[in-house]
Amino acid sequence: MKIIRAEHLGMCFGVRDAIKSALNASQREPLTILGDLVHNETVLAELRVGGIGIEQDVAAVATRTVMITAHGASERRRSEARVRGLNVLEATCPLVQVAHRSLAKLVQDGFHPVVIGKRGHVEVLGMIEDLNEFDVVLSEQDVANLSPRDRFGIISQTTQPIEKVRGLVQLIRDCFPASEVRFVDTVCQPTKQRQFAAIELAQKCDVVVVIGGAHSNNTVELMKTCSRFCPRVYHVQNPNDLSPEWFSAADTVGITAGTSTPEKVIEQVEHFLKEMCPKSN
Repeated sequence: MKIIRAEHLGMCFGVRDAIKSALNASQREPLTILGDLVHNETVLAELRVGGIGIEQDVAAVATRTVMITAHGASERRRSEARVRGLNVLEATCPLVQVAHRSLAKLVQDGFHPVVIGKRGHVEVLGMIEDLNEFDVVLSEQDVANLSPRDRFGIISQTTQPIEKVRGLVQLIRDCFPASEVRFVDTVCQPTKQRQFAAIELAQKCDVVVVIGGAHSNNTVELMKTCSRFCPRVYHVQNPNDLSPEWFSAADTVGITAGTSTPEKVIEQVEHFLKEMCPKSN
């Protein structure tokens, strides 16, 4: 059994920088992260072991200092923390900040804001919570439910597949031919790289293992993408989730991983596969 990795996989710079910022800040004073810093349970467990608190509700924060997650947050959420007298630190990914600025510019220019993304996802909530009106779409039905507008301004959650995003933008143009539609591509480069590499990988493999957090949107999207080109695709968080029967009669097994997956977890999964089949390479 041959084991191959995707050309691009695993943790991106935004996640690495967020983790580093949290660890450095916690050395100076007690720290609570306002939400999950990244969507990976291995990373979150290590932060907790290091004494860093994680709270979803600002009212539950017991430290003087809180940190915004890599997914970003609305000004409303930051203000809630400051009103309580908390010191607010940033770990927002720079590419998420670009998406926020792009959306604000569209609104400033008079466009009705549309976010292509997962409704309720923390990154999407950070984009829309400061807006008086907006729409969030992720399917053809969502687009069909849009009300006519003179001008639509569209951005995307940074971890959505670019092909899906472009398809929905075109669908909005087709459904509202009399409207002006402005699209700003805010899908991040690490997501694009991992998506394109996943397509190339899946076409070569009998089985693909996608490694990442259960609540990681980009990991889920990697699995969906691989499933278009490979009949057997499995999503695991760590090597304990692997089942040997998945790989029966498999000549080639591919490995890819989401942007919040640590390299050591990827290595552990790869080691498990090699141990399971000593002739693998």
